Amino acid sequence: MEGATHEGKTFDKVIYPNKPIRNREFERCTFRNCDFSGSDFSQNRFTDCTFIGCNLALLKLNSCTLNNVVFRECKLTGVNFSACEEVLFTVQFERCLLDYASFVNRKMPRTQFIHTSLKGADLSNANLSSAVFSDADLERAVFSYTNLTGADFSTAFNFEIDPELNTIKKAKFSSYGLQGLLTKYKLQIV
Repeated sequence: MEGATHEGKTFDKVIYPNKPIRNREFERCTFRNCDFSGSDFSQNRFTDCTFIGCNLALLKLNSCTLNNVVFRECKLTGVNFSACEEVLFTVQFERCLLDYASFVNRKMPRTQFIHTSLKGADLSNANLSSAVFSDADLERAVFSYTNLTGADFSTAFNFEIDPELNTIKKAKFSSYGLQGLLTKYKLQIV
């Protein structure tokens, strides 16, 4: 069934962990409460799709296209989004678990991370200009040479961002969050 095209379909409670699902196209499809943990989605193409309540931990995305894909309440622990195709890469995350995910070198301006955990995620060299980190937990997330121009961290927490290694011009931070910009200086903020 490789090379199959799926349009406007809903996939509900599909349990298919640690299996290959490759070289397929999904357009305007919805995935609800599915388990694809450890599966291989390499060379698939997802356009205008939504994943809701899915377990996608350790999913392999080599040369996968994610074009306008929304993830809601999904587990995406350890997923390497850096392996996806760069062209048309647009994603959004709401109430997701993205711990230890990788977005290294990703161009993803205006991406929204809403009520999402990004503990230990690697965002090095990514373009996250005008991204929104609304109530996002960024504990141990790596920001290194990341473009955060105009990004909104006003409700994000647990982050450490070195202003000397990242572009933060016009980024928004709450006064409470300012300590995350000063960590390397080992200041006592009272």
